Amino acid sequence: MKYNKLGRSDRHVSRLGLGCMRLPLVPDAESNPNFFERLGAIDEEKAIEMIDYAIEHGINYFDSAYPYHGGKSETILGKAVQNRREEVILTTKSPIRIIETPDDLERILDEQLGKLSVSYLDFYLLHGLNRKSWTKAIEFEALKFLDNIQKDGRAKFVGFSFHDDVRIFKEIVDAYDWTICQIQYNYFDENYQAGKEGLQYADSKGIGVVIMEPLRGGRLTEKIPEEVQKIWDSTEQGWSPAEWGLRWVWNHPEVSIVLSGMSTMEQLKENIRIAEDARPDSLSAQEIKTIGKVADTYRHLLKVDCTGCAYCVPCPSGVDIPSNFTLYNDFNMFKELEQTQAFYNMMMPPEQRASNCEECGECEEKCPQQIEIIKTLKKVHEQLRKDGPPNSC
Repeated sequence: MKYNKLGRSDRHVSRLGLGCMRLPLVPDAESNPNFFERLGAIDEEKAIEMIDYAIEHGINYFDSAYPYHGGKSETILGKAVQNRREEVILTTKSPIRIIETPDDLERILDEQLGKLSVSYLDFYLLHGLNRKSWTKAIEFEALKFLDNIQKDGRAKFVGFSFHDDVRIFKEIVDAYDWTICQIQYNYFDENYQAGKEGLQYADSKGIGVVIMEPLRGGRLTEKIPEEVQKIWDSTEQGWSPAEWGLRWVWNHPEVSIVLSGMSTMEQLKENIRIAEDARPDSLSAQEIKTIGKVADTYRHLLKVDCTGCAYCVPCPSGVDIPSNFTLYNDFNMFKELEQTQAFYNMMMPPEQRASNCEECGECEEKCPQQIEIIKTLKKVHEQLRKDGPPNSC
């Protein structure tokens, strides 16, 4: 495993980090109709086995957050590393979105330290900043809070994760002496949110850049559309879609570390292998052109840019927003018309269907992709309802 010095810190981190938002779930989790319960059903034994394997094979950076897996991610990570604290670099995040008073910042951090069973964090980030949450962070003196927790040693270094446009990203970068930032970046999202411009801007300021969603929550590796698979099959490299995607991210010299939310041991082993071989500035012009062609094809086929992050749930009305969007994309990309409509109308509980949306707008405030969720849910139901247009793709 190769290591990089992360920003202005003294930490040398593995180029591949393990993101703990998509840990393995128990075998029967997928059959649970309650999305939030399903998300929290971590297979603890497999998750700890994966974390152990990651450490043994050179991964030292582990990233979690307060809401991941319904609040259970930090606890499982803490159990996995309880006897290996000096071997790992731990990062988690302050859930600015749900903070209601300045005292909540302190209370939640102490809760997180308890769940992780540690006395300090290597990195502590303000989670998912956008224009609204950044304004809230300033109002509740979150920057002063970050100063204090570095002084008392509960966090050695601080940073932020981000979901908004590049103008706001630059404003946040310039507002504080950050050590790291975490941004979404992949070949589909090269110019989305902070994007390439933000990546280069943060690097120019000496801030270490952590990449999340390098494979778009697995969307660039699962159920490959026929049109995309034909492009991959035409190449001579023999790389999987995951390898193409990860190599594209690591091709950027500004990237300090790539976080991958690996859910299986097979994914972990493959990503470790790729991390050990990939290099900055190593892709040929033809390889970059191929990836660009794939990105353009996906943009043509994709109906909704959902990464499955689940920030939008639980929905007050019970709508399973991520599952509805997955079905909608599957319906349009893979032409599985009868199967998709059957699942929506027969397998999905009525309260979880797109038609149950009451248009409260709470989900749109939370969505890091700025999806017009209410409008899109109406389109989902229009296509997938029992008497919907089966050939409308």
